[in-house]
Amino acid sequence: MWLIFALLAAVFAAFTAILAKIGIENVNSNLATAIRTAVVLIVAWGLVFLTGKQTEITDISRKSWLFLALSGITTGISWLFYYKALQTGEVSKVVPIDKLSLVITMVLAFVLLGETVDLKAIIGGVLITAGIIILAF
Repeated sequence: MWLIFALLAAVFAAFTAILAKIGIENVNSNLATAIRTAVVLIVAWGLVFLTGKQTEITDISRKSWLFLALSGITTGISWLFYYKALQTGEVSKVVPIDKLSLVITMVLAFVLLGETVDLKAIIGGVLITAGIIILAF
């Protein structure tokens, strides 16, 4: 099931870049990011209430709160840079460079989470990096 969700995330991420590039024209990139964030907030909380999960908020541990907050901060910073890059660059060049996050995430997962490093992961990371370099430069 995770694969279906991951594929859907990729499809919607692709539309996100295209729609953002169109919407950001003549709009300050920070303001555009704030508008996007507000919409994401409304949609996310709407789904929480729609599914009745709001009562589970008291079950969240301090550790989870801390790391979810840190994740939110890094997401916000990422979006601010992403929108500025989209505003000033071509989508077909910005998005591949943004996807270097795939390789960086793999390395961080190996180093910080102790996930398995195997030849397949190394080759995949190298190929992704090579593809990004070819597409963006």
